[in-house]
This record gives sequence, C-alpha cells and structure tokens, in this order.
Amino acid sequence: MNFASDNIVGASAPVLQAIMQANAGAMAAYGNDEISSRVRTRFNEIFEREISVFFVTTGTAANALALSAAVPPYGLCVCHREAHIIDDECGAPEFFMHGAKLAGLPGVGAKLTAMDVAAYLRSLPKAVKQMPPKALSVSQVSECGLVYGLDELSSLGAVCREHGLSFHMDGARFVNALVSLGCTPAEMTWKQGVDILSFGATKNGGLMAEAIVVFRKDLAEALDYRSKRAGQIISKGRLIGAQFEGYFADNHWIANARHANRMAGRLSDGLSQLPGVRLAWPTQANEVFPIIPKSLDQALKAAGIHYHSWTELSLPEAEGVADHEVLIRLVTSWATREEDVNQLLEVASSGVARQAAE
Repeated sequence: MNFASDNIVGASAPVLQAIMQANAGAMAAYGNDEISSRVRTRFNEIFEREISVFFVTTGTAANALALSAAVPPYGLCVCHREAHIIDDECGAPEFFMHGAKLAGLPGVGAKLTAMDVAAYLRSLPKAVKQMPPKALSVSQVSECGLVYGLDELSSLGAVCREHGLSFHMDGARFVNALVSLGCTPAEMTWKQGVDILSFGATKNGGLMAEAIVVFRKDLAEALDYRSKRAGQIISKGRLIGAQFEGYFADNHWIANARHANRMAGRLSDGLSQLPGVRLAWPTQANEVFPIIPKSLDQALKAAGIHYHSWTELSLPEAEGVADHEVLIRLVTSWATREEDVNQLLEVASSGVARQAAE
C-alpha cells in the first residue's frame, strides 16, 4: 500500500483514452492543433472569462515560468518558508527569474495570513539595497494539507493590490481545494485577486499535464517565448491538450478529486479515533498528517505501507511532537481504493492494541 503521494499512480482511463484518440493522423505541431484550441476554449468556460493558457509538462515548469513572468531579476517573491517553490524545486523559480529571490515567511499549517504578509512588506526598506517585493505566491492546497478559504484569498489579494504585487497560486492540488470549498474556479482565483495560476492535473489523473493560467494580459505577453526557451512548447502538443480534454470531460477531474478527498477523510477519521494518535492539522483535502507513536510507525512500515515523515516547522504553537512520536504524511489519490484505506486502519488499530497490551 502506497500513500507516499498522489503522483505515484498512473493516468486515469479517460485521460489515456483521449491520448489514444488524439494519436491518430496528423495535426499541426507546437500546440496549434484543433484539440489544444478546444481545450483553451474550455479553460475560458471553466474560469468564466477569457484567459491565456500555456501548457507545460511539470508543476516545476509551471511555477518557475509563471513567476518569471511576474518577478524581474531584481525583485522578490514572497511565499511561505515551506512552500513547494522554495523547498522542492531545486531553485528553478529563482533560475527562471534570472536571479530574483524567494522570501519565505512563517505560518501555521504552511499558510500565510494577510496580516503577516502586510507586516513583512511594510518592514522592508525602500532603498536600492533591498530587492523590492513583486509577487506573492501561495500553495492551494498548502504543504500541510490546508486550504485557503475565499475570505483568506481575498484578503491576500487586497494586500497584493495595495503593495503592487502580482498574486500567484501554486495549484498542484487545485481541484482538491476546489471541491473542499465547494466553489467555482473563478471564485477561487481571479475573483479574489489571483493574477496567475499554476494549474495542476498530473496529481489528479493526468499523465503529464500542467498549465499556466494567466488572468492579466501583461503577464502573458512573454510567456510564449519563455516557454519556448524552457523547452516547454512541445512539438506534439496535441497530446498535452488531449489529456486536458479527457480530464475535463463529464467533470472527470471533479469526480477524481472528490474521491481522493473522501478517502483522506475516511483515513483521517479512522486514525484520529485511535489512542495515542492525533492530527497535526485538520484534514481539508487529500492529505492526512497524523502524529503517531514511533511503535505504530514501525508497525505500519513493517506491514509494507509507504509514506513520508514530515517537518514540525509549521505546527500550531501549542502542538509538538514528543520523543516517542513521529509526524507523518499520508496522501490519497483518485486511484486510492477503499480497501487500502481500511487495511491501513486495521494495521494501525492492531498496532495500537498490541502496544497497549505490552
């Protein structure tokens, strides 16, 4: 059983079928095909306005290129200190921003508050010795599995407008947050002030399909050229577009995310009822972060269950991990089976019971 991430499973059947259908015959190259054109129109419909969409193959490429459009080489991008862009992308955003820096701020659950961001921006000296802030980036879902509410996004958007920052959203798990909030894509993005979005599909059933969604025309102007220089304008672009066509058809993307979130909720509910187990943060999407006894950690691993230990950096102030405990992350996906969740819970329950009897 593998709960290490939601990118460990393959692509879903509708996505693969769409690729196979697109594979036949000849079509224009470099994303100038009719499939990609249809998908761009579909993105417009989903976000309820005309937008610019750039297809890329990885989330790292989406984030790095999106931020390169928003931040000049002398600028600063504010993010959480545990954000994926600062911790997990090997400096790619800074590389593509040509020397601009990422400034990581603290926040419970890997989330930023408008108050903290505003205070940090006000603290920066207004002199050429200091790189000026040019963008704010938030992860939706956060690295601790939390979802920004619409009011939180609106407040952050207002801070960005007040201070002249572009507002970027890393949406690797965009749709998991979307179904958690029960809102529309427009309500979770540009209506709250988001200017540019890294839209992820790979973690939710795609094979290799990410997109940069741009709501401000000035940020889109150079992205064709930046994408080409980054090797992200794919010659057989129709096979990227086809993935999104299969992904969106019959609300397949929504159904996948609902399933992943439901499996996480089931897992979270079961674990939190076990003696000696508690959740570091609420389960709001498809990630579960329990603090468990080390003995249970050993029992889970002995049963062949795969997952990652997690950092304590963004725990609530009153929370901590004792010497006999460990904080772990369990991730569910569109392909997670209910029987796998049940089996993990059975192993966990047996492990807790065995420890109590010793």
